[in-house]
Amino acid sequence: MGAKGFAKEVLEILFQKKALQNLYFFDNLEPAPPDKLFGEFPVLRNMEAVRDAFLKTGDYTFTLGLGNPSLRYKLNKLFSEAGGILTSTISPTVEIGSFGNSIGEGCNILSGTIITNHVTIGTGCLINPHCSISHDSVVGDFVEMSPGVRVTGGCTVGSFSVLGTNSSILPQVKLGVNVVVGAGAVVTKDVPDNSLVVGVPAVIKKNLTPLEFITYVQL
Repeated sequence: MGAKGFAKEVLEILFQKKALQNLYFFDNLEPAPPDKLFGEFPVLRNMEAVRDAFLKTGDYTFTLGLGNPSLRYKLNKLFSEAGGILTSTISPTVEIGSFGNSIGEGCNILSGTIITNHVTIGTGCLINPHCSISHDSVVGDFVEMSPGVRVTGGCTVGSFSVLGTNSSILPQVKLGVNVVVGAGAVVTKDVPDNSLVVGVPAVIKKNLTPLEFITYVQL
């Protein structure tokens, strides 16, 4: 799902895993991408074409190839209602500990990321290159981590949160639902739902509009 910037990074994971069979991209937004991505992979424009591809190939799996937690949630819902089966794409260079980890369906985890032990990651998360998530941390659904994010031990990151490039969450800190952490910020204390925090140490810059279209489990 998606055929522009981030989808090209997901393509590389699929290439490295030799998983290019029955591969289509989907993009119904303007400006429209070419009919074939890199002149090779067909780009579908509407849900009728998606359903036809599911039936033609007998392969109903799909993965998310775009950023923005709200869009990822909505498009996952759209494809799932069409019979799609959400799946993860995890780079072969990701280091995942051997004990007590749980990673939900539909996550994109990119190269150089380190996940230690006893980490829980929810559905549909996007974890960009060179992030780290340490022991006993819990990450909710549809969280987006920009490159270089550091989530230290015993943290909680609420669903639909976005962590900016090179930001750090210090040990035992809890972020609520729909929290945005600015690039380079260092979060030293708990942050309530629907907040934007910036700075070192991070402080609340403004309150955000709640995401009323979603249903989530409070961590």
